[in-house]
Amino acid sequence: MIFAWLERRRRAALLETPAPPQWAETLSAEYELFDRLPPDHRARLIDIARILVAEKSWEGAGGFELDDRAQVLVAAQAALLLVGIEHDYYDNIDSVVIYPAGYRIPGGRAGPGGMVVDTAERAVLGTAHTTGVVVLSWKDARRGGNDADDGRNLVYHEFAHALDMLDGVVDGTPPLPDRETYRTWFEVMTKYYERLVDAAARGRRKTLLDTYGATNVAEFFAVATEAFFEKPRQMQRKLPDLYETLQLFYRQDPAGWPRRAQG
Repeated sequence: MIFAWLERRRRAALLETPAPPQWAETLSAEYELFDRLPPDHRARLIDIARILVAEKSWEGAGGFELDDRAQVLVAAQAALLLVGIEHDYYDNIDSVVIYPAGYRIPGGRAGPGGMVVDTAERAVLGTAHTTGVVVLSWKDARRGGNDADDGRNLVYHEFAHALDMLDGVVDGTPPLPDRETYRTWFEVMTKYYERLVDAAARGRRKTLLDTYGATNVAEFFAVATEAFFEKPRQMQRKLPDLYETLQLFYRQDPAGWPRRAQG
């Protein structure tokens, strides 16, 4: 109890001082979605990002020289997922490790049904681990921030995994408030996961959801999160019950945010 009180007091003290002015400058320049967010969203996002920068261990790897800009951009994108929900700042994540680009990891990943497949060493852009570490490619984390409409965002993807892991099980279902919500979640997510698996098996590439989400249900949730924030109008129109389910979870309505400025 005393530790939780001290933590809340420390966070409040941090947020009593204004954010450095370069934060908003960096986000306006590097995070395309930032200026389209409602003002209260922007303020909340910056507050959450400041706590993430202060409380997580940040490390560059593979020759990447970590700087404030990289921390701010990654933390802000991770913070977006938390803006509307009750949270404790990804308390299951202790460290964020950033490589300059893609990196290689030992093989072995869970395919459909949880069977371990593809045991050869493989190149990846990001990973989230139950040990409390998120690893990212800076090239792709920055690219995701620069383009808010392509349906791809590495930071959203990996931190959606972190939300999924909060209950200790990597199953595409983050902690939910009640049995009825779990039932609806299971029905909707299963329906669209199975559709994506079928589309991937048929070799269809042009789908709203990245067919990487057909790998397993955990990847489906992460891919659906990317599309929810990056292609919300298309999802709302084509997959309305999936959009509604994610909207109820994230308590945000990105379909209502302004479109990219033309010009």
